[in-house]
Amino acid sequence: MLVRFVSSETGEVLMFAETAAALLQAIGKETTARGVFTPPEMPLAAEKLRQAVAQSEDPPEDEELDEKGKKKPPAVGFRQRAWPLIDMLERTGRAGRDANIIWEAPQAF
Repeated sequence: MLVRFVSSETGEVLMFAETAAALLQAIGKETTARGVFTPPEMPLAAEKLRQAVAQSEDPPEDEELDEKGKKKPPAVGFRQRAWPLIDMLERTGRAGRDANIIWEAPQAF
């Protein structure tokens, strides 16, 4: 299932529900079929995501190793998945009091 984030100031971002859920949970939002970020929420939400990215970069206790014994990097990490939403939150948050971001999905995820 796809989740669509739409900003009044930037383009839209599409994410798989699993990724969107992880990002919204890091911010403290519920994973409902529809939701909104208001201008006062956006800077804090972006900061929470940046903190979640920093924590995700701490090495896990049981790292996956390749055949040479080196740590395997994930194909696409949390940082790469979070960046479009962080950028959207920051840019839209600077746009003024009428700016908004909504998300839509076919159902709660």
